[in-house]
Amino acid sequence: MASPAPAKRGKKPRSAPQAQQPTGQVQSLTRGLTLLALIAEAQSSIALTELAQQAGLPNSTTHRLLMTMQQMGFVRQVGDLGLWTIGARMFVIGSSFLQSRNLLAMVHPMLRKLMEDSGETVNLAVLDYSDYQAVIIDQVQCHQLMRMSAPIGGKLPMHASGAGKAFLANLSEERVSALLHQRGLRHFTPRTLTAPQNLKADLAQARRSGFALDDEEHALGLRCIAACIYDEYHEPYAAISISGPASRITDDRITELAALVIKAAKEITKQYGGAS
Repeated sequence: MASPAPAKRGKKPRSAPQAQQPTGQVQSLTRGLTLLALIAEAQSSIALTELAQQAGLPNSTTHRLLMTMQQMGFVRQVGDLGLWTIGARMFVIGSSFLQSRNLLAMVHPMLRKLMEDSGETVNLAVLDYSDYQAVIIDQVQCHQLMRMSAPIGGKLPMHASGAGKAFLANLSEERVSALLHQRGLRHFTPRTLTAPQNLKADLAQARRSGFALDDEEHALGLRCIAACIYDEYHEPYAAISISGPASRITDDRITELAALVIKAAKEITKQYGGAS
């Protein structure tokens, strides 16, 4: 019986190439998006080595991802040092988001949820820079018999309303001083802050706590808690507030309601593409 022929030595036959795992594809996408976010946060330009270090990636992997994104126009190299910055295609994509966002459509469901969580009327206001007054552009009233009601389009005094003071707390001291000089501090109730030093102290407290409080300063018996919504430039774009009678918005509830307002404002800022 013949013995079997000895196996030939040489390279083993190649196995069929395996398809890339979905996790690998997601990982590459995640890494690329992480690099884009880091470049954007650098605000001007950033070196490859620093970018790789921040992303926790090898230089070679970082370079490969950047080259791919550069070919698609998402990033580009600038200067003699070959620093990396955001490309024109990212601007085009960002611009399409800016054109498509609708603040009222985005925010109204969140206003309704905030009303249900708090049991009080919720307002959305924007800052009218032409005369520096807060303007109510949306409102969800609560179901209580006694409730705050203000007309859409109604204007609120900057120094004596929750939304107005939330806006003021985000302005520089120079702009606040100029505004006070221009408009003055009208007296509405015995609790209205009509002394500039008292108002500035109150605004400093609002900056520390993250919310502004109208403590019966616009109308006796009415309290309002507000926080700002920010745009992509970290400018206060709008303010969201909870308003109700002081008999229900007691001292014990202010912290609870402020937490709800701050959380809602942060969620809206995030959805709007703003910087928190």
